[in-house]
Amino acid sequence: MVSINRRAFVRTAGTAIGAAVASHWLNPEARAETNAGSNEMIYRTLGRTGERVSAIGLGGWHIGKSELSEEDAIQLIRQAIDRGITFMDNSWDYNDGASELRMGKVLAGGYRNKVFLMSKIDGRTKAAAAKQIDESLLRLRTDRVDLMQFHEVIHLDDPDRIFAEGGGMEAMLEAQKAGKLRFIGFTGHKDPYVHLRMLDHARAHNLHFDTVQMPLNVMDAHFRSFTHEVLPVVISEGIAPLGMKCFGDHYILASNTVTPIEALHYCLNLPTATQITGIDSQQVLDQAFEAVRTFKPLSQAEVASLLDRTKTAALTGLYERYKTSAQFDGTSRNAQFLG
Repeated sequence: MVSINRRAFVRTAGTAIGAAVASHWLNPEARAETNAGSNEMIYRTLGRTGERVSAIGLGGWHIGKSELSEEDAIQLIRQAIDRGITFMDNSWDYNDGASELRMGKVLAGGYRNKVFLMSKIDGRTKAAAAKQIDESLLRLRTDRVDLMQFHEVIHLDDPDRIFAEGGGMEAMLEAQKAGKLRFIGFTGHKDPYVHLRMLDHARAHNLHFDTVQMPLNVMDAHFRSFTHEVLPVVISEGIAPLGMKCFGDHYILASNTVTPIEALHYCLNLPTATQITGIDSQQVLDQAFEAVRTFKPLSQAEVASLLDRTKTAALTGLYERYKTSAQFDGTSRNAQFLG
């Protein structure tokens, strides 16, 4: 149950986000900083962990797609790392393990110490979560990931199952103690209320998540908004926000309300640690770096203009199908993943 104080906090989210953005860019420890030399990336602090990660993260789903050859995927990952992307996203269930296997081949080639490696598991029981953690490590060819997250926390009972006796959190904490993972977080894309329930459960169990991943984009601000309802809470608790769904797959761009660079600039302007985006071609990789190269903090008027342009298209969630359909719900189609 969301507390009265939490509801009041949510009502002031718009002001909180504005203050958070301003604070982000005025705080030398938090703001993005451009590296010298040939590096094309900017870096931000990952919440209370103190880690520095690239402001753009490489999405794991796209690198494992069957339409992309393994050779091309490996080349894109290596190039992304060489040009300065350090945050690597992945998941145990992406493309039946192909995404982790391809990433593992890159990491085995000497790239492991150049990246902040994240993966995700679906297991809600201790047994399922422990098994998936070990399988991810095997595919990634490493004995430890920097961050492991509970994937697709999209059902109202997910927090209850994860924090239950014999639930997935027990496996996560044991894996952390064993040195298999450094930090713990969770992701979800369906409804901000589920995220808030997960955070409430964490407080009740005296657990502090290191990261929370959520959809953040030019349309989210208008409909079932993680930007307004979850992001201020995460920031207030020192948890690193991880953004995703900048383009809502391709649907937000299909609305013809913003360009790819505008969409990326909006996301980079939010007080996130990194914005994870799918990269499956040279053009898309270059586009991400062009957005970073040309980025500067947006004024309130520029943000308002983008949001005004997207408002009508965004109001029904038509272009955020991960919220309004089961199209992106892998665990709904594969309940056995949960254990």
